[in-house]
Amino acid sequence: MIPDNPISPSSNQIALFDLDNTLLGGDSDYLWGQFLVEKGIVERQWYESENSRFYEDYLRGTLNIAEFLKFALKPLSQHPVSRLYHWREQFVTEKIQPILLPAAKKLVESHRQNGDVLVIITATNAFVTEPIAELFGIPHLLATQPEFKQGRYTGRFTGIPCFQEGKIQRFRDWLQTSGLTIDKTWFYSDSHNDLPLLTQVTHPVAVDPDPHLEKAAKENHWPILSLRVAEEPVPLSPISVEG
Repeated sequence: MIPDNPISPSSNQIALFDLDNTLLGGDSDYLWGQFLVEKGIVERQWYESENSRFYEDYLRGTLNIAEFLKFALKPLSQHPVSRLYHWREQFVTEKIQPILLPAAKKLVESHRQNGDVLVIITATNAFVTEPIAELFGIPHLLATQPEFKQGRYTGRFTGIPCFQEGKIQRFRDWLQTSGLTIDKTWFYSDSHNDLPLLTQVTHPVAVDPDPHLEKAAKENHWPILSLRVAEEPVPLSPISVEG
């Protein structure tokens, strides 16, 4: 579990990172579904088809998040927590470790060295993303929360899904409870689904963006960055973490 780290009241800069296809060279939510299929934990043909359908909806910007979460969280309700954690360890080793991007780690480190508060903000549920945030040493995670009662996951979610406009509300709620006074906020994302939050921060950055986001970034003169083409972050337009 990610520790509940206190935040220094003097901190006034935040670096927000989308996770899937931004810090990772793939989508952890989709890959968790594929892991369940490959291990025979779910019925292959139907689950794989639905997993692909929802992922295509996400890419198109048409995802019904409540419908997807009902699908994605159901397997958590069907097994004891100890077994789920065991599978999650395997998942991180087999599916996540191979798609960790060295340039992403260096980007995170540049913000850490700058003294910025580090936050992952992701639509993917916290069960899947908690150990991934730990791999990056990022202490704060804003993710969709699976409901947990009486020692088991229920298959439902709690609160506002951390998706599209929901990311704005989740970030605002977190800021309120953190006690931070913020001067600058960076947000790194690959997806047009994050345009609502990108338009709200002082330093939006498109990372290996999808075509829709790339178009928006160019129209708004936002920096564009690649974390995939080299071991170091490669600016495709001007960017500075000290901006």
